[in-house]
Amino acid sequence: MKYLIAFASLILFISCGGRLSKSVDQSAGVDDRFAQFVQNHYDQRMALFPLESTSNGETRYNDLLYPSFTDGFIAKTHAFYTNTLDTLHSFNRDSLAENEKISYDYLREYVTMLDKNLSFKGNLIPTDQIWGTNLLLGQWATGDATQPFATVKDYDNWLKRMNALGGWLDSAIVYFRKGIRANYTLPRPLVRSMIPQYEYMVTSDAKSNLFYGPLTKFPASFSADDKNRLIEAYTNAINTVIIPAYSRMASFLEHEYLPNARSTTNGISSLSDGAERYKLLVRLQTTTDKTPDEIYNIGLAEVSRIRGLMEKIKDSVGFKGDLKAFFHFVSTDPQFTPYKTPEDVLNAFRAIQLKIEPGLPRLFSKFPKTPFVIRRTESFREASASAEYNASPDNVRPGIFYVPIVDAKSFNITSGMQSLFLHEAIPGHHFQISLQQENKELPLMRRYDAVSNAYVEGWALYCESLGEELNVYDNPYQYFGSLGDEMHRAIRLVVDVALHTKGMTREHAIAYMMDNEQISEQGATAEIERYIAGPGQALGYKMGQLKIIELRNKYQQLLGDKFSIKDFHTEFLKDGSMPLTVLESKMDRWAAALKK
Repeated sequence: MKYLIAFASLILFISCGGRLSKSVDQSAGVDDRFAQFVQNHYDQRMALFPLESTSNGETRYNDLLYPSFTDGFIAKTHAFYTNTLDTLHSFNRDSLAENEKISYDYLREYVTMLDKNLSFKGNLIPTDQIWGTNLLLGQWATGDATQPFATVKDYDNWLKRMNALGGWLDSAIVYFRKGIRANYTLPRPLVRSMIPQYEYMVTSDAKSNLFYGPLTKFPASFSADDKNRLIEAYTNAINTVIIPAYSRMASFLEHEYLPNARSTTNGISSLSDGAERYKLLVRLQTTTDKTPDEIYNIGLAEVSRIRGLMEKIKDSVGFKGDLKAFFHFVSTDPQFTPYKTPEDVLNAFRAIQLKIEPGLPRLFSKFPKTPFVIRRTESFREASASAEYNASPDNVRPGIFYVPIVDAKSFNITSGMQSLFLHEAIPGHHFQISLQQENKELPLMRRYDAVSNAYVEGWALYCESLGEELNVYDNPYQYFGSLGDEMHRAIRLVVDVALHTKGMTREHAIAYMMDNEQISEQGATAEIERYIAGPGQALGYKMGQLKIIELRNKYQQLLGDKFSIKDFHTEFLKDGSMPLTVLESKMDRWAAALKK
């Protein structure tokens, strides 16, 4: 799932000096004026972040690509945030309707934090092995993802983006070099993971390049002249822009950046502004008031609790040996790796979907209309990718559950397949994101929210805990796999904080993960390097889940017979994602009304 895309607007800043592009009708009622302000904010944000606009199904900016890490771009973003907050504070919150109050609190919370984040030096690391724009565009280049390829204009839009990507990569090199001079760099292991991603795009000819993909999928309505023109233009762009730019980046990373990358410690605290920035990122990613140390201690307690449940499963199946030996057994015994082909694995996930669907009406009263599909992750990013959900940009094209299958024969049925599906697909991300985007009563800013990590990922992890209620487990080994997934998120609370505030090394973090869950060294390495690249992001999952479980238990006790799990889920989802502090206030008001 993609998680942190900042709010803002570039084109409107150039023409308006950072002021709102549309005047607000002062004769309208306060709610109408506020709704207009929120819509203006969204429009500006789409103009500045055109990739987010495309992800949201917008078409206005599908040809644009900006290097959002440059000093000039950051100055425009800061001006936008400042103007947003000034205008927001001109409204009397108490005079707004309930839905507008949520939007007010949403903007106040997030824009304040995102603006503060601009004061740090994160732009000196413009991309990495997980969150890079180059990886996102590589995904879209297949012609099967978010970027539309239905009309000649769609193809021309992508051609412009391809040509702009060369400049984006060259600008990234400029800022990486600034980072070298400022001693503000990525750790060496992450750089080593990046190099093959760029080398993959350096092909011997255009036809074998990933960016050639849309040319193999022309709509039948295209004329021969249009096809020929686009083939020529795309081939030229791949040969003169894409391949040379990726080659330059691969060479730069290997020969110039890697020798200068940091090697002492992997945590953000080793950077000049890292300690203070981490505190902000923890707040942004969890939307709680918990300190890093408090989160660390919660993580230790959760690891201990889940280990106890794992021990019970181990004992129940009659295994003789300690938990680490049991990890080895379920990871290596042939009975747990029955698949032969990638399609076998995909069919196993499809079978999970069929198994849970009959039980969903017991827990939910509202279901998304957006289609849903399961696909294998593209080969160019499969080795370093996790399973993920990509939301539909328009609720017409399907939401996609991507599964990386590097080797089908080693795909293990105890790896938490059931909980993974509940999290990434149904009723996790697919339900929450689709229902939110389908809700026309929400302003677009909230329908296509890109920052509420703890709400979005907390909901998905909470959905894993619904496995028993949905009767998804056929045997103790499958339930053990689900405990492994929950343990995985608990471990994140420990290692993320320890890596970035307590001097924990990459190697120590990998060992801690392998000691406490069923995971290979390769898998643990990829996970730990992800946390190094995105400080704090991994905290949102468990902190969000714990808050949802806390609220569910609180309202069950408060309401007694009046509590309905269907109504709880409906109320949780109906207003879309938001900061957990805002969510709890909203849910408390709902429960108090029911109590009366």
